[in-house]
Amino acid sequence: MQNHRTYDVVIVGAGIIGLAHAYHAVNQGLSVAVIEQADRIAGASVQNFGHACITAQSGPALRYARAGRAHWLDLARAAGFWAAESGTLCVARHDDEQALVEEFATLRGPDEVELLDRHRILEQLPIRAEGVTGGMHLRNDIQVDPRTAAPSIATWLAGVGVDFHWRTAAAGFDRGVVHTSRGDVAGEHIFVTVNHDVDRLFPAYADRDRLQRCRLHMLRASLPMRFGLPAPLFTGWSLVRYSAFDGLAAKPAVRQRLHDQYPEYAALDLHQMYTPQPDGTVLVGDTHAKDISVSPFQSERGFSALIAEAEALFGVPVTVSERWQGVYSAAPEKEFLVEEPMPGVHVVTVTTGIGMTTSMGLAAERVQQALSNDAVPATA
Repeated sequence: MQNHRTYDVVIVGAGIIGLAHAYHAVNQGLSVAVIEQADRIAGASVQNFGHACITAQSGPALRYARAGRAHWLDLARAAGFWAAESGTLCVARHDDEQALVEEFATLRGPDEVELLDRHRILEQLPIRAEGVTGGMHLRNDIQVDPRTAAPSIATWLAGVGVDFHWRTAAAGFDRGVVHTSRGDVAGEHIFVTVNHDVDRLFPAYADRDRLQRCRLHMLRASLPMRFGLPAPLFTGWSLVRYSAFDGLAAKPAVRQRLHDQYPEYAALDLHQMYTPQPDGTVLVGDTHAKDISVSPFQSERGFSALIAEAEALFGVPVTVSERWQGVYSAAPEKEFLVEEPMPGVHVVTVTTGIGMTTSMGLAAERVQQALSNDAVPATA
């Protein structure tokens, strides 16, 4: 690749974090190139639920999620992909889950969380009534079709002048230059947004943060429900997973009961959630297993658990059309890896499964700070 142009911004990685950086750079009127080792978007950005789970975040993740919401909706209109301001429904199926839902609703307030009694949650969800105590509606969450959102953004970006270099691998960096498998690409600001592959480009950061790859069981299914699922659906397993529930008085009891009652699910690190898709199918997931390298083999136990719990919740048989192993970057003690290994080179990786949720707000902040040369810590 003979490229004699110097860009304002060069982005390595065409996942949703990289695309979000490209979007915000373009909005600043900057020239942008995106370097991607694959021939299309094929990683975590299309393997996920397509769920911007805004309300269940805390700390910097909550700030990024809230800031990014409007950008997701603006991009959906501009790039022409499906998006829904449906919020998220959460069903409580035990008194301890109900107590946690009520505590959270009180903490966040009615602008963000609508508390639902048993009758109202059952009116909205095509689930079995047995054991249901109530629930809540997380008003501000949104969802997109994960298969089309990121590719549509890339197509739109190319249409407004972003240069994409597909099947081009980054091999190293110097100030103002990305050395690639097809030659050098020059840029004043370089953002490295390669998810778990940061361990191949900047292994010292991966070693320091104990970076791993988190493997997921996920599937797409048809469920002959009496009416459609109107929004993404959380269960009690969601209440013990997301950081917004940390520190709440009712959480330990929920976690302890679930782990005691379902030790096999706890061993799978189950998150029982469901997101409806425009074609009427439902994305079902997920489980979590972490290691430095991804095993090529995936146990059927995870899929069996997802199917069994879906059938128990909805009371109908599940017909699976697709199964896959999602993979994302994970670190045990932080949600974001943001570093500047040399002047003008910025490493930006989300080290948990909230890349879709936080991408737009995170990228807006990182691009702005890079342009202003204002060295603000990543967790500020």
